[in-house]
Amino acid sequence: MATENNILIDGKPVFYRVEGKGQPVVLVHGFSEDGTVWENQVEYLKSKFQLIIPDLPGSGKSSPFDYAQGEAIWSMEYFAECIRAILDKENIAAASMIGHSMGGYITLAFAEAWPHRLQSFGLFHSTAFADSEEKKTARRRGIEFIQQNGAAKFLEQSIPNLFSEATKKRQPELVGKILGRFSNFIGQSLVNYYKAMMVRADRTHVLKKFPRPVLFIMGKHDTAVPYEQGLQQCYMPGLSYIHTLEHSGHMGMWEEPVLSNVFMEEFLMHGQFA
Repeated sequence: MATENNILIDGKPVFYRVEGKGQPVVLVHGFSEDGTVWENQVEYLKSKFQLIIPDLPGSGKSSPFDYAQGEAIWSMEYFAECIRAILDKENIAAASMIGHSMGGYITLAFAEAWPHRLQSFGLFHSTAFADSEEKKTARRRGIEFIQQNGAAKFLEQSIPNLFSEATKKRQPELVGKILGRFSNFIGQSLVNYYKAMMVRADRTHVLKKFPRPVLFIMGKHDTAVPYEQGLQQCYMPGLSYIHTLEHSGHMGMWEEPVLSNVFMEEFLMHGQFA
């Protein structure tokens, strides 16, 4: 049975759902998404695990944090603190955590601050490397576009690029579904996310030091987190579970949901005994 909850962070509500029973698992969504991006995985995994699915500040049912005076000061560490507060509220001492894209950056920040509270963690189309100068330049251009044209127009252009060419050709309705679902963001929230990602630290040392299992799910046709970059980090943990989605871009949980579910279930089942 699903429960919906809010927790106050800096006086603003942060929404999260809890579904299922068993080993606790936090699913952290990425940029320009909310917790519903995990829809297929929640349906598959909720019979075996207790799933905690937050909407990060600025996303979904959480407050947009669009302050009247000044912009919200967001960081990967701040979002990690939000998740820690949720776990505290739910009386969860330790959990597994899987983050998609920006959610992976947050997961790494959590793993650096509170490694003892993670039984395992996973990077789903994500990376421990900091932004390159080229990536920062692209994000600055994105910020300028959002400020000039608005969030809806930005997402209309950017979301289709998250899918592989094969997915766009075979399942154009899927791309349209995701675009329709996540097209209502406030521009300032997207700008703040971009700024937070641009200044995040390199956390490859977290991968190297973490003593428990780490999952990597990579898209062969991912242009947001290139496949080659994903491969460069897979050897760093002492125990890695490494999977490639051969037909996916950056949205494997929708492009290849069956395989994504199996990879996650296998990792979570094995990870709890590691």
